[in-house]
Order: sequence, then structure tokens, then C-alpha cells
Amino acid sequence: MRLELRCVGKRFGDNHALRDITLSIPDFQSLAVIGPSGGGKTTLLRILAGLTPPDAGEIVIDGRALEFSEAALLAHRRAVGTVFQAYNLFPHLSARENVLLPLVRAHGVPPREAGAIADALFERFHLARHAGQRPAELSGGQQQRVAIVRAIAIRPRFFVLDEPTSALDPEMTAEVLDLIAELRREGRDLVIATHNMGFAREVSDRCLFIADGQALEEGPSRETLAQPRHPLLAAFLARALRYSICECLDHEEHGGRGERQEP
Repeated sequence: MRLELRCVGKRFGDNHALRDITLSIPDFQSLAVIGPSGGGKTTLLRILAGLTPPDAGEIVIDGRALEFSEAALLAHRRAVGTVFQAYNLFPHLSARENVLLPLVRAHGVPPREAGAIADALFERFHLARHAGQRPAELSGGQQQRVAIVRAIAIRPRFFVLDEPTSALDPEMTAEVLDLIAELRREGRDLVIATHNMGFAREVSDRCLFIADGQALEEGPSRETLAQPRHPLLAAFLARALRYSICECLDHEEHGGRGERQEP
């Protein structure tokens, strides 16, 4: 996957969420977008997914400029698998129905074929016995896995994942990160906003640092995370590492236990 942004800007009132971002990212399979909260990561991912049009600029994905007419954005959204931190599952539908709905309604897949696709994915990702449960009956990790299965089911052109583990405890986080890592091993193209620097280093091949609405550094993940050039990225990584160590120590002090439902 190749990505170019040319003078991309977005404002929400007086807030400059993105400030004239211009960059060209060469071929990648997995791009990690990192940076402080409120820095512009979510806005960028929503634009790439076709959910929020920019106020200015041009976005080119694999050599094709993204159009911002409603019809073009609708077609683009249907070709992108999106997963956000809030799961976005319909609470009144079962897990299986949450996967079936976009397949049948948005993509026109016949119900029987959609059911076969859903059942195969639930079986593959160890969710079959939870297929009839509603979101409130599932753990956070299970809900996020259902959201990822829903994104996989539409056979997207690429995936956009925005902090998919931020609301999860460490054990549930591992479940979801393992699933995302499996998608990468399958050769799926991914754009992931994450606060987990270890995951960013291991799973992504390119890393983009955004702060204050600006793209401040981009490069190969291992190199960028090990030897940051921009002082703000160096400071951000120092804080992220310190807090991740504190979190691990706190987890060990409590015996590594956390409330968790059966997987």
C-alpha cells in the first residue's frame, strides 16, 4: 500500500486537528500512527476511512486520488474495514447479526452466503459459541474481536484501526493484538493508531508520529522507534516507555489478575 498526503488540513471550529500535512509513505503493509492524545491521529484515520472529509488537500492511496463527493465516499467506506476503540456494535443485535447486517444491507451479499461467511469467521477466531450473544453479554475483548470479524467479513481493500485496545485490560489487549498480528501475517494492509509501542515496533513496517496536528516524523518502525530524530517524538517515547513499565509492575503486584469473562 502507498499513501500520499498533500497539504491536508482539517479544522473543528477553532481547533486545527490537522495542519497542512504533506508526506509520501512508500510501499508498506502495516503503518502505525502514534502520538499524544488530541494530536490528530483519529482525524487522520477517519479521513483515510472516508468518514470525515478534509477541509483542504489531496489524499492519494495506491496512486488513486480519494474523491470527496458523497457517492465516492460511500463507495470508499464500503471498501475499508474500520475498527474503533468503542467497538460500535449494535446493542440490540447478537454478535452474529452484527456481522451479517453490513454484509447483507451494505454489500448486497445474499443472506445464506452472508451466514456462511459469518459462521466460518466466528469458528476461525474462536467466537462460535458467542455468536448468539448480544454485546452486553460479551467481555470487552470479545466485543472487539467481533468488531474485527465484522471488518474482515466485507473483504476490505485495507483496514483502519483506531486505538483498538485502549479500553481493554492487559489480558484482553493481548487477545486483540494477537488477532491483528494474524491479519498482518496474512498479508492484509493495515493502518493502526496505537499507544502500544511494543506492538507498533513488532507489527508495523512504517511508523508515523503526529502531534499538534502535524506529521513530525515518519520512517521504518524499528529505526524510528529506536532512534527518533524529532525531539517531541523522543520525549513522547520516553513517557510511553515509563508508563508501560509502571503498568506492568502494577499488573504484577496484583498477581497478574484482572476481571475477565470466559474467552
